[in-house]
Amino acid sequence: MLFRSCLALPGALPVLNLEAVKKAMLFGNAVGATINKASIFDRKSYFYPDSPKAYQISQFTIPIVEHGNLTIDFEDGSSKTVRIARAHMEEDAGKLVHHGNSITDSDYSLVDYNRTGTPLLEIVSEPDMRSAKEAVAYMEKLRAILQYVEISDCRMEEGSLRCDANVSVRPIGQKELGTKTEIKNINSFRGVERAIEYEALRQAELLEEGGKIIQETRTWDEKEGITKSMRSKEEANDYRYFPEPDLVPFTVSKEYIEEIRKTLPELPDARKERYMRCFGLSSEDAVMMTNDKDRSDYFEAVVKAGADPKAAVNWLMGEFASQLSTDGIEIAAAPVTAENLAELLKLISKGTISGKIAKKVFADMWKDGGGAEEIVRVKGLTQISDTGELEGLVANVIAEHPQAVADFKAGKKKAVGALVGQIMKVTKGQANPQVVNQLLAKKLSEL
Repeated sequence: MLFRSCLALPGALPVLNLEAVKKAMLFGNAVGATINKASIFDRKSYFYPDSPKAYQISQFTIPIVEHGNLTIDFEDGSSKTVRIARAHMEEDAGKLVHHGNSITDSDYSLVDYNRTGTPLLEIVSEPDMRSAKEAVAYMEKLRAILQYVEISDCRMEEGSLRCDANVSVRPIGQKELGTKTEIKNINSFRGVERAIEYEALRQAELLEEGGKIIQETRTWDEKEGITKSMRSKEEANDYRYFPEPDLVPFTVSKEYIEEIRKTLPELPDARKERYMRCFGLSSEDAVMMTNDKDRSDYFEAVVKAGADPKAAVNWLMGEFASQLSTDGIEIAAAPVTAENLAELLKLISKGTISGKIAKKVFADMWKDGGGAEEIVRVKGLTQISDTGELEGLVANVIAEHPQAVADFKAGKKKAVGALVGQIMKVTKGQANPQVVNQLLAKKLSEL
């Protein structure tokens, strides 16, 4: 815990946790920010049901981290730098659990104080993002960095990563930013995108109708897909910040800052460049394989076990990702190990099984566990590549489907697909489609 004064119990005083300071410094180093050697805590006064002390210990005057940069990547290979204004430590408040139709229309609310006093690192960006998609890309990159340096598992649905989005619009050509609103209670990346898009459109329509944007805090209602007003937005002076009397200012030496910097692991950008250089991945694929640490570690394990990197990417973003989504689990809980997936991919590359059969084998691996080779052996799923065996099947299919042959001769090249389909049907998908196509092309050309 960052502080022991969770509930403001009589006699309880706050105590700073050194581990929280280390994590904040790690993040600062990861984004190339300035680590302030001297830093202080402030008392932020406000009344809200989830804050039993009626104040929060935070950093306002001198945060521990300032002036960093974070590069976000896009699908077309381009990138953009978002400035990090500051990252400051503070204590968490409690959690309000609303019961009713929606957040703003609740029959009653309960307060969970279990997380009060736990450490938070609030990261504030400059207004450098110009769309909801850019905001999501920023959040994804931020999450990756926090995961790589092991500050947090960043599971938004569990509250270990939260987003408050500030949104403002301005007429085309105007340099000054418009009045902003803050959106709270967003607990998914999809929610971030939807909330920003809705709020930007709401503000634009209001201005076009001659209305005025007021600075306020709004909440995102996931069910209704709209933002709703919660309260007017406070200014800094409304919080009556003053130095926290129960925590003395603290300092960190230049040597200690460097010591922390040396513990930084390989970060997402460095890993992305290595994947492009060593595995031949495109920029887009490298981003997908590095923007989540668990997926990146799994990918590395699959490649280390002998699988082709590109094939591993295709499966992880295709069949594998689909199954994770269906089961609603994280990759760390996947029943198929990296070694077993690599074994499956090697069977495909050697021609032992086809891609279609591989999906069936994968389904069995996911359901019952076990290795791909054993499943293929027990169920007799080896791909038929023997030309002698396939030539007889090709001859039979040509004889039994004269119309498809006639269509092919008439210039309808797609007719070959129908013939291939018949052979795959007869062999229950086990015929090697490449060999079948070659044999069919040869036989048809002789007719």
